Order: sequence, then structure tokens, then C-alpha cells
Amino acid sequence: MSDLSNQAEDRCRPAASLPLGAWLRSLRLGTLLLSGVAVAQGCALAAWRGAFDPVAAALALLTALLLQILCNLANDYGDVGKGSDGPARIGPRRGLHTGAITPAQMRAALWLCGGLCLACGAALIVHAARTPGTALLFVLLGLGCIAAALGYTLGRYAYGYLGLGDLSVLVFFGWTGVAGSFALQAGHIDALVFWPASACGLFAVAVLNINNLRDIDADAQAGKKTLAVRLGAWRARCYHVALLALALLCLAIFALLALHGWSRWLFLLALPWLVLQARHVYTHNSPEAMRFMLVPTVRAALLTQMLFMVGLSLHH
Repeated sequence: MSDLSNQAEDRCRPAASLPLGAWLRSLRLGTLLLSGVAVAQGCALAAWRGAFDPVAAALALLTALLLQILCNLANDYGDVGKGSDGPARIGPRRGLHTGAITPAQMRAALWLCGGLCLACGAALIVHAARTPGTALLFVLLGLGCIAAALGYTLGRYAYGYLGLGDLSVLVFFGWTGVAGSFALQAGHIDALVFWPASACGLFAVAVLNINNLRDIDADAQAGKKTLAVRLGAWRARCYHVALLALALLCLAIFALLALHGWSRWLFLLALPWLVLQARHVYTHNSPEAMRFMLVPTVRAALLTQMLFMVGLSLHH
């Protein structure tokens, strides 16, 4: 009973009196898994090629997590400023939305996180880049990542409001996160790596699409023209199923082209969870039905990619 009464008191307590919880909600810690698995997959592929570098791997992981946090904080700041996080929103109410975090505090957090991204990214490039040309390439790529993290919801032409968020997630959570982590350790780009990198990005896009399906009505009212809003609810649900199928196809193509033996098909053990997840999304047409699908989508995506990496590590 005491636990229940404490929970009730917490719910009744003003949001401003719970700043730590407000910051944790704004950080969206669950999304950090998506950044982490992209780097982990790049590292697994580097190990597969005999090029694993633990220092580069650690710095890449830290940089990716900081970039994700920067993006999450910027999303809160931009969405509140543009009115997307209004009363009609079904998703969780975050710190800036509730008033527990002030705009000035959020701006300070953005500056701090941006500075940490630059510092970690610079350390990664100094450690891993092998030629001046490679260093310059990754400097430009790193600056592009920071610009993308901020530009999703910030600014007059925020691309998340133009339906370009899905493409950005594919590029940065897939190709950049996986292939970039691989290249920094291996010292070169391997075309085969882009198959699992694409799968990783497509799974991340599926997670974004669940979020956008959940908020489709509120986003439409606020003028946030996500791809889900542009497609409409039914086509966005079909699109979700296609994303999961294409991700599996990319992994299967890589397995056929680059691997041999039974372990290359380990990722297919996650198929039942992916099918259940896709079926739920396809058959439920209300935004409220998407409220509890974010976590199952993340779990199914992570399980598939973890099994893929296990299979890769068993390959000889």
C-alpha cells in the first residue's frame, strides 16, 4: 500500500518538482538502443573482417549515443515550439511540454550535448582516421550528423515536418552508423556491409513509423507532415510491413553473398515476433492502438539484429 500511495503522490506532485524524471523522459533512453545496435553491428562486421578496434568502437558508440541524445532534446524543443506536442498528442508528455524543463534549460542542454558530440567525434577521428583525406571526410560526416540531429524539428525548414525523417533515419541509423563504424575500424568501405547497414536503418525507420502512426492525427493538426501523414493511416501501415520485410530481405541477401553455414540464418529465429508485430500494426487502424507498439517494435528489431550478429560471430 505504501508503494501505491507513493506512486499516487508522485502523480499528483507538480511536474516541476520532478526534474530528474522530466530530463529522463526527454532523453528517451529507449531510443539509445537503436544508435547502440548500429555501432555494434558495424563493430561485428569489422570483427568479421578481422579489423575490430576496441578504442574506435568505444568512441564510436559514445559519439552515436550523444548524437541520439542531441536529436532527442532538439526534437522536444522543436516540437513544443511548433505546437506538435499539444493536448491532442497521444504519446508521453515530456519535460519541456509539461513545464518541468524551461526553454532556457533545454537550450543549455543542447549546447552542452553538441559540444560533447564534437569532442567525442574529434577524438574518434584522431584515433581512427588513417589519412588526411579520410579525416576530412569523417569531419564533414560528423558535422552532417550534428546538423541532421538539430534540423529534424528545429528551424524554419525542419525536415521532419516535410516527410523526410524516414530517409534521414535510414541514412544515419543505417548507412552512417553501421558502415561508418566499420570503415573507421577497417580503414575502407566494403560494399557488402551496406546490406546489413540497410537492414539496421530500415528497422529504425519502422520504429519511427510506429511513433508517427501513433501521433498521426496530432501531427496533421499541427502541420507536421510526416511520411505517415502524407501516406495516410492505411498506406502507412502497409509501409510498416514493407519496412520489416525489406530489412529481412537485406539480411538474407548478405547471408547468401557473404556467409555460409547454418549460423547465417540465425536471425530468422526472430521471424515470429516480427510477424506478430507487423500483423498488429496492419490490422489496427486507430492511433491509440499504436501507443503500446513502440517497445515491441524496438524489441523485435533488436532481437533480429542481435541474432544476426551472433550468427556473424559464429561464421568461420
